[in-house]
Amino acid sequence: MVNVEQIDIKKHISAQDLKEKIKDYSIQAKILKRLLFINLRYSGQLVPEACKNLGISIGTGYSWQERWNLEGYAGLIPKYGGGKPSKLTDQEKKNLWEILHTRDYWTTNEVKQLIQLKFDVTYSMDQTRRILKKFSMQFGKLYPQDYRRPPNADEIFKKNSQK
Repeated sequence: MVNVEQIDIKKHISAQDLKEKIKDYSIQAKILKRLLFINLRYSGQLVPEACKNLGISIGTGYSWQERWNLEGYAGLIPKYGGGKPSKLTDQEKKNLWEILHTRDYWTTNEVKQLIQLKFDVTYSMDQTRRILKKFSMQFGKLYPQDYRRPPNADEIFKKNSQK
């Protein structure tokens, strides 16, 4: 029997708790590397040597040392700022989502122009794509539409194909 589980796994904690623990240990791993750098500096290694031993850039080494000198252990804990705040408010994003669901398809350029006109906010094409991805909108290539096609083209095709 191929691909059959022999032993089931016991779920001692929830999946969310597991993810939190993984995140916590990954932060601790980053702190460990920084502490190793400080330990190498304590043992007398110069910053370039310690950086080479740990596989980090010299600039990073000097940055870690400066943070250690200013704040001690607390300076080595990663500080994540969370990124730049969105130009659109949550209510504006909700309004945009509702507008986008009034039609079956939109081009990225149309959405970019819509945001510019409706909310007076300018986004790049890449950021517009990210917004659409967060809305779980599918990316697809539309069939080309010929402006010369008559409105009853399907009827004409059926009529001519029966002959």
